[in-house]
Parts: sequence; structure tokens; C-alpha cells
Amino acid sequence: MDAALLHVSRNAGIAVLYQDHTLQTVWSQNLQPPWAEVLEEQSGTANSLPQQQADRLVAAKKNVLATGNSDGLEVSIADNSAGMRWYDVCIDADHSSSGQVQGVVVTVIETTEQKRREQTLKALLREVSHRSKNLLAIIQSIASQTGHYSGSIDVFLERFRGRLQSLASSQDLVTSSNWRGAGFRELVIGQVKRYSSDTEHAVHILGEDPYLTPNAALHIGLAVHELAVNSVSFGALSRADGHVEVTASRVSGPDGEGQLALHWSEAIGPTADATTRKKRFGSVALERVVPAALSGSAVLEIGVDRVQYRLVMPQANFEIDRD
Repeated sequence: MDAALLHVSRNAGIAVLYQDHTLQTVWSQNLQPPWAEVLEEQSGTANSLPQQQADRLVAAKKNVLATGNSDGLEVSIADNSAGMRWYDVCIDADHSSSGQVQGVVVTVIETTEQKRREQTLKALLREVSHRSKNLLAIIQSIASQTGHYSGSIDVFLERFRGRLQSLASSQDLVTSSNWRGAGFRELVIGQVKRYSSDTEHAVHILGEDPYLTPNAALHIGLAVHELAVNSVSFGALSRADGHVEVTASRVSGPDGEGQLALHWSEAIGPTADATTRKKRFGSVALERVVPAALSGSAVLEIGVDRVQYRLVMPQANFEIDRD
């Protein structure tokens, strides 16, 4: 065989084997484990392959010897260090000058990386579909609740646009992390800065900085949006010297399981009675929609001079100790 072609096959990671009509190995080039054992078996068997694949490989060789037609198959081999490895095996007949089949040329090309990329792409597409359905469900819920508690189409559009923009902001964080989630502090600052240019003064974040799952990030982002909008309207952020405090702390659940408590607190002015203020707040989203989506609980308290919101959620929505 031409030396240049042998160099090319080696550099391209292609293994080549020639066997005669009895499947005895005549020569081979660039055979690496496990194929050195798989293809050079003098008996024509392939003991390092699962029996079904070994039978397919031998049958394909014999078919080429019998018919003179090329054949091929995909083979997977378990590798203790690298997991499953995949190969395309091409089998071609070698004809003598008289046209008789006198052997087979077996070419092996590893396709493991290609196969893994395909599997990753399929997994990502499934994830995109799953996330899209979840996001559409959230939007549907927001539209329904916003419409139910809006007195006019103008009010509905204003509130609905704001909530969609909140979702978009949180979704940007989730997407930039390859859908792993979002950091709590970054999420809060991102929502508040849409209404206040001086977030360093406007929001004081205390306690833990948990990493939120994608679902938790979207819903907590929505809660912070509702709180920030109302704070800018008549709460602490409506004043130049006002600020809100947001605290995240670990707490124990009823059975001792780890949970996370998020607390929003701010001073407000006597602009309206508590009932009116609570109606103006997105109280349905804060007290029902968000906690229900996180399997948690929430309380919104609006006093004469202070607003407090406390959301408690189970461990499935976050992690604190990350490498």
C-alpha cells in the first residue's frame, strides 16, 4: 500500500485491516485498542464485542466475501475510561485480476465525538422544548391573573408588559448560564435596576446568595418585579433617600429539612390605607402564583409604615454551597 496513504490514515485516525478469504489477517494499519483485538481475531470472531455485534461484524465480512458487494455497520464498544465509543465500519471486497473476491478491506472510523454531539444536541432540543412549554405556562398564568385583576385594557396592558419584561430579564440570566439557573443577588439587582438607576443605594441585599433553579429564578424574579414596581409607585423607592432590604437565609422546615427564606422589607409612606395598597400590589402573584410554583409559602404584610414580604421555599429550588 502506498506509504502516503498510510500516513494519511494514521493522521486522520482511520484504521485499516486486510483479511483474506478465510478471514486471516494479512496486514493492518493504525489499529488501536480495542480494534487490534476485535479485527485481528484469526478465527473471525470478536470476543471484545457484545456477541450480537460480533456476529453482525463477522456476518458482514462473509457477506462481502460471498457477494463482492460492499457492506458497512455502526458498532459501539464499552470503554471503562471513556464510556461508550462509536465506530463506522466499512467492509469492501478485494478482487483479483480475474474478478474473484480474494479478501476484504475493513476500514474503521471513530465517530464517538460526532455521536456525543448529536446526543447533546438532542438533549438540548428536548430541554428547549421543556423550557418553552414551562415558560408558555407561566405566561398564560400571568395573563390570566393580570386580566382578572385589571379594571381596564390599558391597566392590563401596562401590568402585563411589565411582567413579561420581568420574565425576559430573568430568562436572560438563566439562558446565559446554559439553563443552570441564576444567582439570587444578580437576579434581584437586575429586576430593581429596571426602576432605579442607583441600585447600590436602593437595595441592600443581606445573608446568603443562593443559586436558584431556572423555575425558581423566573418566579422569584416575578415576585421582585411586583415588589419593585409598587415600591417605586408609593414605597421606599419613590423617595430619593429610600431603600429596600432583601435577605436570604437558611431555615428549617417542619420536618427539619433545609429551606430558604427570602425577606423583602421597606418603609412606606401613608399614601393609602392597607387594603388599597394591597390591591395595588400584585398580591395574587406574590401570595399565590409564586409560592405555588415553588411548592413554598408566602406572606405579604402591608402596615401603616412598612411593607414586608416573606417567601419560604424547599431545597429543590436552590443550592447554596457550590463548587
